[in-house]
Amino acid sequence: MTSTLPARIQPPPSLRPAGDPAGARVGGPARSGWREATLTRAMEIESLADWVRAGEEPHPGCDVLLEAIRVHLGAAREAATTRGRGGAPLERARTNLDAAESLLLDIAPPWYLLGAIPSVLGHAQRHLVATDPRRRQLERVAQALGITNSQQRVPPDERLTIVARERGTIAGVMRAASSAAHRELVRLRSFRNVVVAATVVLALLVVAVAVGGFVRPAMVPLCFAPEDGAQAIVVCPTRQSAPFPAAPGAAGASVEQNIDQATARTVRPYDLLLIMVIGLIAAAVAAAAAVRGIRGSSERYGVPVALALLKLPTGALTAFLGLLLMRGQFVPGLSALDTSAQILAWALVFGYAQQLFTRLVDQQGHAVLDSVRGANSAPVTPP
Repeated sequence: MTSTLPARIQPPPSLRPAGDPAGARVGGPARSGWREATLTRAMEIESLADWVRAGEEPHPGCDVLLEAIRVHLGAAREAATTRGRGGAPLERARTNLDAAESLLLDIAPPWYLLGAIPSVLGHAQRHLVATDPRRRQLERVAQALGITNSQQRVPPDERLTIVARERGTIAGVMRAASSAAHRELVRLRSFRNVVVAATVVLALLVVAVAVGGFVRPAMVPLCFAPEDGAQAIVVCPTRQSAPFPAAPGAAGASVEQNIDQATARTVRPYDLLLIMVIGLIAAAVAAAAAVRGIRGSSERYGVPVALALLKLPTGALTAFLGLLLMRGQFVPGLSALDTSAQILAWALVFGYAQQLFTRLVDQQGHAVLDSVRGANSAPVTPP
């Protein structure tokens, strides 16, 4: 087919990267999946733009839009091939590909637009609310074309006329849906950052408490003093003292003084560290059990992993705080554990009990993931 483009709308010399006249080089291999996807999608859009350029009925002003597509694809390729950390390269690649795809709809032939309407409609229904006027306008266009109503028969020529008239609506809805999807991903990344920051802060608190307990073991001893008649013992996580009189001593020492002296002799520097390790192990078991309720996500932000990691320092802290409350007789009837094994067992229970707190965060994480409506969410019922 010979091109009949007038000279006044001749497109830029080439949309292909410099040094690749045949357009056969996609690029890569890249260091991550999203970079590979960017390079592949950029080559696909570039090929479609070249195909539109070679068509016989170019859209008015397509030279300007083709140049804009070339610029957007160059920016997307640059973001995918240059070294960069954080979310900026990904956002640059994603938004430029979205812009190039929307511009392609502005210059594509009407019959190409007609074939793209189901995809654009599905994209809009996933990311735009049902009351959005742009989505409702596209749904009316799809209904007029007979796409959403299989009983309606529209002549082919009339369908092409409708599509040509509604070209701006189709391209605008495509861009609006892509922008809404981008905002959903920004919210997802923000939530992930909050969870990661909370995990780091809790981990630092765990380290600080563990170091303080190792340097000053008698400062916050997780020891108990059960009494048996006139005798009492001090039970710590790793050992227990010899029995001592529970009544005041001959020298006038009170029971509390006897307990404090026995605790100072019995407590060890790594008692608190052992409690936190047991709480962390229990939290790891809870995180493994919670995996069964986690749906995989097609996004790269790793929200399920961040939620699982949050449980680890939380479990260590709940084990420490739970035993501290028991030692302070906050729980009636559980203020005097008899053996070291009981202390360790309760540390295990309190470490697993962090699930009561992190479960609320898990629910919020699932809600945020569900808001990013894609292949990993429930399908949207068409109107």
